[in-house]
Amino acid sequence: MLTKLHTAITTCRACPRLVTYREEIARQKRRAYAADPYWGRPIPGFGDPNGWLLIVGLAPGAHGANRTGRVFTGDRSGDFLYSALHRAGLASQAESTGVDDGLELRGVYILTALRCAPPGNLPAPDELARCVPFLDREISLVRARVVLALGKIAWDSVLGHASRVFGAVPRPRPKFAHGARVDLGEGPRGLRMVGSFHVSQQNTFTGRLTAAMFDRVLATCRAVAAPPPRA
Repeated sequence: MLTKLHTAITTCRACPRLVTYREEIARQKRRAYAADPYWGRPIPGFGDPNGWLLIVGLAPGAHGANRTGRVFTGDRSGDFLYSALHRAGLASQAESTGVDDGLELRGVYILTALRCAPPGNLPAPDELARCVPFLDREISLVRARVVLALGKIAWDSVLGHASRVFGAVPRPRPKFAHGARVDLGEGPRGLRMVGSFHVSQQNTFTGRLTAAMFDRVLATCRAVAAPPPRA
């Protein structure tokens, strides 16, 4: 089922602005990657669909995933994320340079709310809305108990998913914050969501998000995933 969904994602041309931008980037390229073939298409999720943790990001990087064809691969955001996952025992290696680099994820699956690289890294509301069926379907096909939302757009996207799946979200509507937590739904289908600042260069280079902060968020995710102790 995931294979079929991934085919549908990678062949999508629903958003004219995004199609134009992603393909223009793939033609022009960045000088450092002038010899590289660019993917230039939408990006499906990647990782362990039977894992306990789902990470939801914003969108593919123009010269990262849009170049390599794999989410958070080939740019500084991915360097930060996969290094942290490796420290946490969730990734087989600390670097992710391309789809053939041997990286394997253990217990974690990663996707983005928007599947194409947007100009200025700013998706329009209608573009996010067109990606909602992909988001809902992919979340339904993985078995994660905990969702780590990277940034407010990812946080709001997961809340939207919960509203559609569970019929409601907690009131007042949970606000995004680094380290924020919220339970969505009940029973075996329920999810526990944790928020984190996005792993973008803007955040990691300025110190708004440090490696230690992100390690603590991953530890929080692991803690809330654990079943409560027996009385």
